[in-house]
Amino acid sequence: MISVLSDLRSRAWYHAPIAEFQLSQPNAILGQLVRNSDFAVDEMQRDAWVVQIDLLKACLESVDGTILMEFSIPRMGKRIDAVLLIGPIVFVVEFKVGASTFDRASIDQVWDYGLDLKNFHAASHTVPIVPVLVATQAKSHLRLDLEKDDDNLFRPACTNADSLAPFVARARLSILGLGIEESNWTQAAYRPTPTIVEAARALYASHSVEAIARFDAGRANLRVTSRRIEELVDEARSLKRKYICFVTGVPGAGKTLVGLNIATHKSRPEDPTHAVFLSGNGPLVAVLHEALIRDEVARRRAQQEKVRKGKVATSVKQFIQNVHHFRDDALVHPGPPDEHVVIFDEAQRAWNLQQTANFMRRKKKRPGFNQSEPEFLIDCMDRHPDWAVIICLVGGGQEINTGEAGIGAWLEATSKSFPHWRIHISSRLTDSEYAAGNALQMVKTASTTHMEDDLHLAVSMRSFRAENVSGFVKALLDREPPKARDLLKQFADRYPLAITRNLDAARDWLRSRARGSERFGLVASSKAIRLKPHAVDIRVKVNPVHWFLNEKEDIRSSYYLEDAATEFQVQGLELDWACVTWDGDLRCTKDTWSYHDFRGSKWINVSNADNRNYLRNAYRVLLTRARQGMIIFVPPGDSRDPTRLPEFYDPTFRYLSDIGVPVLN
Repeated sequence: MISVLSDLRSRAWYHAPIAEFQLSQPNAILGQLVRNSDFAVDEMQRDAWVVQIDLLKACLESVDGTILMEFSIPRMGKRIDAVLLIGPIVFVVEFKVGASTFDRASIDQVWDYGLDLKNFHAASHTVPIVPVLVATQAKSHLRLDLEKDDDNLFRPACTNADSLAPFVARARLSILGLGIEESNWTQAAYRPTPTIVEAARALYASHSVEAIARFDAGRANLRVTSRRIEELVDEARSLKRKYICFVTGVPGAGKTLVGLNIATHKSRPEDPTHAVFLSGNGPLVAVLHEALIRDEVARRRAQQEKVRKGKVATSVKQFIQNVHHFRDDALVHPGPPDEHVVIFDEAQRAWNLQQTANFMRRKKKRPGFNQSEPEFLIDCMDRHPDWAVIICLVGGGQEINTGEAGIGAWLEATSKSFPHWRIHISSRLTDSEYAAGNALQMVKTASTTHMEDDLHLAVSMRSFRAENVSGFVKALLDREPPKARDLLKQFADRYPLAITRNLDAARDWLRSRARGSERFGLVASSKAIRLKPHAVDIRVKVNPVHWFLNEKEDIRSSYYLEDAATEFQVQGLELDWACVTWDGDLRCTKDTWSYHDFRGSKWINVSNADNRNYLRNAYRVLLTRARQGMIIFVPPGDSRDPTRLPEFYDPTFRYLSDIGVPVLN
């Protein structure tokens, strides 16, 4: 395995044996923190460090071990105030200097730090980790008990300035085990797996993709793919050529992360290529916009900078745009766009000729429009007289809406109208799930076409606890029970999965497993009309910004488990824990699926092949949203209600239980 930032000492602004820390003058420690800081240190920050140093010196008298201060968590874009390696224990300490209360957000913050080490730092997977929140001015402590979960991560302790030292001493006596070898711990591999929101925040804040993402050996490697794309961009630029690249990957493999990495790296002052990340996924763009704006505003204000949210929003929108806005601007302005590099996320969802022509006629008053969306977008980039690069990020089985052309439309447009463009194609685009069809056969033999293994991401990073979840979901939906059963066995002990007929039990299951700020929520198919008796009404429009970004106290957030998001609102985004609510729109039969749409007061059969595919793909999206675990709610039905008969649901429940999904009563 390839390690990332293998020496964790380089991530701390101060690192020393505790004995050396105790002998050092506070000003010397403070000076090292200031010298290593990556921001201008104001008086408030210096004063906070002075308080922390004094408290830690008092806490660590006659203690052996290692101290690391201002320890970076790149995935979260934050720093831990102090990490203490004492005996067998990793103490994760967060100070709130001057605080007199223990607020929920601060408790979750230090818990999240512990979770990050537990999940992503190789030497912390099994050792005891004790998060500690210190509110220096609190009149008393909140909790000092030592309660741990199965993975040896303890629930956060909440101390004030006076109770910190006694708590650390008690923990040292209570938690037994072999001492942590400092060099082994600091040199162990750190392999984070960020959510797409975390990745966008970190990349926008100028972290590198190497700093925030895990990398596994072999071809299924995010670093390999990212570097290959950068090489192709540089080559096109230097040789004055036009390239179109197709990057494939299983759900959650990091296709969007590859795109965001290129967009940020190639738009920096030292490499003014002018790249932009484009997506037709409105909820994804809205969530990323708002997340980046909130993060940038908070970062600047923390540095005492006066900043307006509107000004930040303008710069964010230059980095991530809705593809339809890009298209509309190109309709008005006939010249080349500012950007030489464009990344189209979920390129398979671009509109076909019929859908594009209908839209242009109805909305843009342009009758007779004769280009599909892929052809028009390539045409826009072809306006550049010298060079251009189009990067198409392609997901398999992700088409979920009428008029989505699939990747074949891009290949057909390139072959027919832009033969001077060089095509670099993932070697896995031949797989049936990408539905490239005859268009792929048309371009494969062309001299301008190059098939590349490095353009495929084969390993899901979304479910970092179990890489085979996406394969399991594919086998489940493809009605391959033996394969699904075998894959489930491979991750059952790492990725909690269950089914239930009781939605309240499902909600309790989610709440009991989520720790810190881990996000959980209900998801449902957009055709799941008859979940309403269970208080899940998909006709209530969910605002994805509030649902994905707002805190636990906000009733609009996913945490409240009241509003279910559909495949259209969650595609491309992630939860840590999900409850998939399964209605009678997709029903299990003996050997296949039965597809249904609710019209008026009854279900009707879906006979159109494309619409059947969209419905099955909707469940593919829903079943691949959870990073850490998932529960599936299959209603029991009601024999008194002809729209919710038990026979609509029972076969699906039996199918899932027969392939080995544990049943929660």
